[in-house]
Amino acid sequence: MMERPPGEREPDIEALLAEHLPGLRGFIRLRSGPMLRSLEETTDLVQSVCREILQHRDRFRFPDDDGFRRWLYTTALRKIGHRAKHYRAQKREAGRTISLEGAGAPAEELLNCYSRVCTPSQVVQAREQVSRIELAFDRLPDDYREVITLARIAGLSHAEIAVRMERSEAAVRTLLYRALERLSELLGEERDAD
Repeated sequence: MMERPPGEREPDIEALLAEHLPGLRGFIRLRSGPMLRSLEETTDLVQSVCREILQHRDRFRFPDDDGFRRWLYTTALRKIGHRAKHYRAQKREAGRTISLEGAGAPAEELLNCYSRVCTPSQVVQAREQVSRIELAFDRLPDDYREVITLARIAGLSHAEIAVRMERSEAAVRTLLYRALERLSELLGEERDAD
């Protein structure tokens, strides 16, 4: 267990988790992909991430909200990866599907989180069909999904994303622009198909 320097106050982990909970739910739903979303409730993954953060609160120090957010979303990514690997290894079938209502987060809360990756007009159009965003998002290439969730949901800077994705900041900016443009196109196709 790491010792805190004298005079350093312990952060209020519960308050930070509560503040980041809506974003965490959206992040987990988007990064889980259709297979994992159909096999596990988002609420279970969110609770598992929060439990891990709370259990290990004394092991980590983070100087600010950005540090906490990085820790939270890194933990979430690791948890999603472990669960997806588990299901692939078990070759389990998606015997049940979980609707948006069963996802443990009200549609309005997910919509607020997803609004960071969509234009205001797209948010209005998606108010009754949040699943359209997820379906379009699932059709994006992996690097597009990653850059969008890191920039718009996790709130990482271009520099932080560049390090994580092993690209230059300029390449991250271009990738994010292209990813958002493609997501917009896919959402338009979904809307036109309705």
